[in-house]
Amino acid sequence: MRYQQLTHEERYQISVLLKAGLNQTEIAMILKRHKSSISREIARNTGLCGYRPKQAQHLAEERRYSKARSRISHTRWNDVRRLLREDWSPEQISLWFASEKGVSISHEWIYQYILQDKKQGGSLHHHLRCQKKRRKRYGSYNRRGQLIGRISIDERPDIVDSRSRIGDWELDTIIGKNHKQAIVSLTERKSRFTLIQKVKRKTAQCVTDAVINLLAPFSAQVHTLTSDNGKEFANHKTIADKLNAKFYFAHPYASWERGLNENTNGLIRQYFPRKRDFKTITQKEINRAMDKLNNRPRKCLGIKTPNQVFLGINPSIALAS
Repeated sequence: MRYQQLTHEERYQISVLLKAGLNQTEIAMILKRHKSSISREIARNTGLCGYRPKQAQHLAEERRYSKARSRISHTRWNDVRRLLREDWSPEQISLWFASEKGVSISHEWIYQYILQDKKQGGSLHHHLRCQKKRRKRYGSYNRRGQLIGRISIDERPDIVDSRSRIGDWELDTIIGKNHKQAIVSLTERKSRFTLIQKVKRKTAQCVTDAVINLLAPFSAQVHTLTSDNGKEFANHKTIADKLNAKFYFAHPYASWERGLNENTNGLIRQYFPRKRDFKTITQKEINRAMDKLNNRPRKCLGIKTPNQVFLGINPSIALAS
């Protein structure tokens, strides 16, 4: 029978049971573990202040990471570093190595590697996506006014929810520092293919021109568009007519109805944070961000990239050089 590592919860149980005065045999029976496993755990992970679960977990992870480093070649770790600098997540890297190279590198090991790099003054942690708490909006009425001729998401075909075809897009705008200039973002629901363009002002005309400019080359792959109720989408009928598509609006303050686009905006913020003055963003930076987003393998796509699914092409993987 294959040995299973003790979990964080089991280490808390061990700590509590030791304080309660139980011996190792009794603890092993309660946790349904072999006595030798409990004995080894306590011997290895007891510090100067006794057995503490958080410290024990940390020591165990350090040993596992050290073993992983010795088992995985320097070349592989260099490959990991290169992919991290391409802004791949540890999970994406782990899945890609398993799928494309037949190599097992746990995403937990990669996180440990990043942590060690940070302690040594490295910068790999800067390539991890940061999660920020969202402030709750109170109230349910629409403070942004009414859009003429808007069609509710309730009338959108069910096929859009199934993600069974390419051509259903979600769109939004991302605001720069001091609400000056903006980025228009579009994400295709099935492939996660993303298009972005900077606009000088977040006006209906600027946003309309950007959406049409981005999607015109792919007009045959545009069936529906879904946005929030921002006034910048006031010219939705013009966009729909130009692209021969249907334009739908989510319910006010129901961001989960465009969850994919909201998530994509978080990824884009990795390259253009809130404190960034969008006036300084160059087209080269925009193209680089799009290229990175569309060349990342996605777990939901079976470790394929958005480029592979949407365009049917292989990505220029960082390891190809």
